[in-house]
This record gives sequence, C-alpha cells and structure tokens, in this order.
Amino acid sequence: MMSYKGYVGRIEFDDEANLFHGEVVNTRDVITFQGKSVDEIRSAFLESVDDYLAFCEERGEPAENPCSGRLLTRISPQLHRQLSVAAAAEGTSLNHWVAERLQQAVQASLPRQPVRRNRRRDRAPKSAR
Repeated sequence: MMSYKGYVGRIEFDDEANLFHGEVVNTRDVITFQGKSVDEIRSAFLESVDDYLAFCEERGEPAENPCSGRLLTRISPQLHRQLSVAAAAEGTSLNHWVAERLQQAVQASLPRQPVRRNRRRDRAPKSAR
C-alpha cells in the first residue's frame, strides 16, 4: 500500500505480464496505475493521483475526498443498545467509544513496523584516536 495526498493505492504483481498493477482504493472514482519496477509503480501512482486532481479541477468538479470522517453503518438495535450502554459505562459518547475501538482494531491488524536503529556507530572524535 502507498499513500499520497490522502489517496491510498493497493498494488499487485501480475507474474504473466511481469508488471505491477495498482488502483486507488479509498475513492469511488477509478484511478489505476502500473509499472515494471517499484520506482515505476511509485511514480505512476503519484502521477495518477495528480492527473486525477488536475482533471477534476479542469472540469470544475471537486475531487472526491478519500474519507470525510463520517461513517454510516447499519447494525441491529440490540447491538446499538449494547454499544450505547458500554459507552455510557465508560462515561463517554457512543461516537467517541466506537472511534476508539475502531482505532484499536486497526492498530491490531496492521503489520508491526521494524524498529529502525541508527546504524551510525558512536566513534571517538578524530582528535581522540
């Protein structure tokens, strides 16, 4: 996955065509890109997003905002009631309670990033050698 200007691209490799194919996944508009290498697919992704934004501007139409911050979901009345009770028990709003739980779920589902350590060794100054 790659991210640029709020747009997220998902990439797959087509072994038969020997190409990377990608598409922006967080918009209803169709934005695709491809490349033969990691550098090419990255450049194509950035260029496709920029082209999409320029196209929308030329037409005088707003580009689709990848995510508005509003989420509508349909759940059973029983689950709705249970969620409301759980939020009230913690002294918070239902909206805040659900947002926290969703954030926890996202964090748990993301692959752990390796810890990057400074590879530079601490060396004594040249004058001390």
